[in-house]
Amino acid sequence: MSQNSPAALPQLMRALVPSAPGGPGVLRMDMRSTPQPGPGEILIRVAYAGVNRHDCNQRQRGAPPPGATDILGLEASGHVAACGPGVATYGIGDHVCALTNGGSYADYVIADAELVLPVPAGLEDGAAAALPEALFTAWFNLVEICALKAGEIVLVHGGASGVGAIAIQLARLLGARVFATAGSEAKCAFACQQGAESCFNYRTQDFVAALQQATGGSGADIIIDMAGGLYAEKNLHALARRGRLTHLSSGQEPIFSAPLSLIMQKQAFVTGALLRPLERARKAAIAQEIRNRVWPRIGHDIVPAIDRVFPLAAAAEAHAYMEAGSNRGKILLSLM
Repeated sequence: MSQNSPAALPQLMRALVPSAPGGPGVLRMDMRSTPQPGPGEILIRVAYAGVNRHDCNQRQRGAPPPGATDILGLEASGHVAACGPGVATYGIGDHVCALTNGGSYADYVIADAELVLPVPAGLEDGAAAALPEALFTAWFNLVEICALKAGEIVLVHGGASGVGAIAIQLARLLGARVFATAGSEAKCAFACQQGAESCFNYRTQDFVAALQQATGGSGADIIIDMAGGLYAEKNLHALARRGRLTHLSSGQEPIFSAPLSLIMQKQAFVTGALLRPLERARKAAIAQEIRNRVWPRIGHDIVPAIDRVFPLAAAAEAHAYMEAGSNRGKILLSLM
């Protein structure tokens, strides 16, 4: 594969960063030096960047994790602009998407070559940008942490979110019966369109009773929760015996509080996961599993749903939209 010369790249690029801890209004456009790929790295000319709850959390804190860039954004799609030493899997101009360690809200972003995936034929760059964070997160929780088996019952809270929609589709692909919760009838209908057998409106329904009725009293073998500790005790009641409850986000109530007797009675496995600080080798292994087992089904069993696309300059509006909880599917930023 050909290597690109750093001289062919612009010296400066647009980048979106928080100017201080706070709300969406603290986001500002900055000009930064265009990064250069090191060994095993790829430089991507960003077409679209996915907007994730983690971006909003980092903006609220005003600082990235240690060692990471302050430029927001954990996933992107676009084309390969340069390859670092040792990269032989992609060439200049190839259309790709990637999981990144920040930096995707910019014209160019560095990605570990092992965390880069080719954009499948027929899939638009925008749709591709909606995949990495959601797919890696869903796979990590469903398969690695919770050891999902075909025929098991999965309950996905937040089934209308970008991650929730992909988690529903992935669980279905892996042979599970899938149920979901959401906060409106429109969102419930959307979750069912993604493959949920039923979706329960948690504002008007008791999702524990509804799930027990739908499953003949067995409950869920796996619950994926994006609401933190908000439903700690209710989730345990909804679990099947020896069920697994995993948390994707600390949510609005990060404290998990429930009777120990209930955990013991259910022999419940209660856990959670943060994808970003996961060791590089484990992320690379997840990427390989997705490449082998999921990527051939993109556009068929796995179809990303895009709610809205904002220009990079309107990132503050995109963050406010996400924090309002209005979206059904993924929110993107366009850098085209």
